[in-house]
Amino acid sequence: MSESVNLPALGESVTEGTVTRWLKKVGDRVEVDEPLLEVSTDKVDTEIPSPVAGVIEAVLVAEDETVEVGTTLVTIGDGSGATEAPAAPAPVAEAPAPAPEPVAEAPAPVVEAPAPAPVVEAQAPAPVVEAPAPAPVVEAPAPVAEAPAPAPAPAPAAPAAAPSAPSADAAGYVTPLVRKLAHESGVDLSAVTGTGVGGRIRKQDVLAATSASVSTAAPVAAPAKALEVSPLRGTTVAMSRLRKVIAERAVISMQSSAQLTSVVEVDVTLVAHYRDQVKAAFQQKTGVKLSFLPFFALAAAEALTAYPIINATIEGDSIVYPAQENISIAVDTERGLLTPVIRDAAKLDLAGFAAQIADLAERTRDNKLKPDELAGGTFTLTNTGSRGALFDTPIVFLPQSAILGTGIVTKKPVVVSDAGGDAIAIRSMVYLALSYDHRIVDGADAARFLVAVKDRLEGGDFAAKLGI
Repeated sequence: MSESVNLPALGESVTEGTVTRWLKKVGDRVEVDEPLLEVSTDKVDTEIPSPVAGVIEAVLVAEDETVEVGTTLVTIGDGSGATEAPAAPAPVAEAPAPAPEPVAEAPAPVVEAPAPAPVVEAQAPAPVVEAPAPAPVVEAPAPVAEAPAPAPAPAPAAPAAAPSAPSADAAGYVTPLVRKLAHESGVDLSAVTGTGVGGRIRKQDVLAATSASVSTAAPVAAPAKALEVSPLRGTTVAMSRLRKVIAERAVISMQSSAQLTSVVEVDVTLVAHYRDQVKAAFQQKTGVKLSFLPFFALAAAEALTAYPIINATIEGDSIVYPAQENISIAVDTERGLLTPVIRDAAKLDLAGFAAQIADLAERTRDNKLKPDELAGGTFTLTNTGSRGALFDTPIVFLPQSAILGTGIVTKKPVVVSDAGGDAIAIRSMVYLALSYDHRIVDGADAARFLVAVKDRLEGGDFAAKLGI
């Protein structure tokens, strides 16, 4: 009785996978939990283990083929059905062994093409002298009966070389994830000894080689970047009016409110992939570059509608919940930090956010804003990651109750968990820090808001909100 092995769910949002390499072929014996094949998804590269012991009877999905979760990949039985479906796995299994059979079964070409005969006769003395009783004569009596006695001598030579080739291929094959990790880590794969099946190089081997190279390599001094000496060095200048206002408001806010910060780490790999796919067309149609900030702003605006306490203000002994989400965007200028306002932000799509952010930032730096464009904000978004900061703890400016700081988006190895177990993958990660007024916003409120933003970004489904 045969048993089917299906493609398992490899993550909450993973719906399909690509077979990158078969580790077993038809006729091979497998044990429980022994790896059958390698599968690649948009989240992780992993091995699919066998749930049962038995013999591979049919391979139903070819290498480089993409199938949905639940698709039958292979059937495993007692071996009696292995001959029923040899044609399907033929493209997948490498099967170089059948090559000698046509030579043995077709003596006619030997008669029609006498040219090989002299070659055989010329090589015959060497086998006769070195091996008067070659193993092929014993293993294949049929060729001996047909009288081309020396012919079997070349035949074993070909099979002898053939097994070594698949072995080398297996040892030299690496998944795209491993190859990318090695490239980014500067690891020479030809110098890495694989510990996987058949000597295959795994992620752990590359990470081990990276650690070894870091610990043993002599430090190489990089040329230091020359910093320009500021003309303000050694001088005294009066504070500008704007700087005085910022300083006074910061002190008043810190003395009048109870502020603290909560931080989450977010995997924005799907956002990064989607952005790469659409940014060229987006800029062509809108004239604006698509950065990560519009994604953060949209996710925050949606979360504010669900958790309005983050958008609220204090008036005396009352909490006021505004009817709309007016997001202030922090803009760094030569004069100081200014926060122009995007009004009714929850109604905007990515194109709307990108256009308004670009317009407000340009007019803020050119000192062309109208006074009312700096007033009326109910929540602030500050992107300190644009200057390379990992994250910070931004200050809430009254009367607002919260401000969200976004750090730099950076690629790093992280542990990814799925149905097949834990794996290390290179992901695009970012820290989001929410500072809030603890007089009305509790830590649980802040956590719920941050998790809502995190889930929205990690879901990566922004096609309906692109706006072009």
